Amino acid sequence: MNRLPAIKLLGIPLTLCDRAELLTAIHNHIQTGQKTVILSGNVHAFNLAYENPWLRDFFNRADIVRLDGAGVRLGARLLGIDTPPRMTWADFAWDLAELCEQNEFALFFLGAKPGIAAKAAQQMQAKHPRLRFAGIQHGYFNKEKGSAENTAVIDHINQSQPHILIVGFGMPLQEKWLSQNIDDLNVPVIMTGGAVFDYVSGELRRAPQWMTDNGLEWLGRLLIEPRRLWKRYLLGNPLFLWRVFKQRLGLMPHA
Repeated sequence: MNRLPAIKLLGIPLTLCDRAELLTAIHNHIQTGQKTVILSGNVHAFNLAYENPWLRDFFNRADIVRLDGAGVRLGARLLGIDTPPRMTWADFAWDLAELCEQNEFALFFLGAKPGIAAKAAQQMQAKHPRLRFAGIQHGYFNKEKGSAENTAVIDHINQSQPHILIVGFGMPLQEKWLSQNIDDLNVPVIMTGGAVFDYVSGELRRAPQWMTDNGLEWLGRLLIEPRRLWKRYLLGNPLFLWRVFKQRLGLMPHA
């Protein structure tokens, strides 16, 4: 199967695909049964992967790193590269639901506080009544490799036989868990979801439309959750762009 084109930002791949191309890739990987890992590429992800060798390695082993933020587009533009539009989970989740409903693909939601992922599933099924869920599991369990709870969750996922597993523990916990358990998961397509269940369920409100349409969703999120996100955006965004600028000058150690 042909791999989608990609570039390197700070030594980490970014797949250059739009929504339609990503949905086609997901469909094709499910049909072949080839295990595929799809990670989310936003500014926070690139900063964390730049600073943590294990995470950088995991991103480099992923099959697809989808473009998940306006800041990443700006970073690519600093390198003279035009990218497809961003795909935030708050939007893409509904595209994925439509694909799954049309093709009878079953989803498994893993993550968030108890009840949130189930509420997200209900919201999706309200709009897509024939959408199938193989299983739902909250993220509050002992994630240590080899623990009884972790083993039980993996067994539950495998026995449920989903076509797509979405892991929403937040970053980098979801990537750490996947890096430790990926070989034990028998699922064709595995995706990291961040706060997708909070958004789809309605527990976390989204920034106003004019912000999301003009590359300012990060500002909207900051205004909604300032205490949790101020470092990520007020410090992380300029740091990312400075690092990309250094990459353009050829001054990055692993770019």
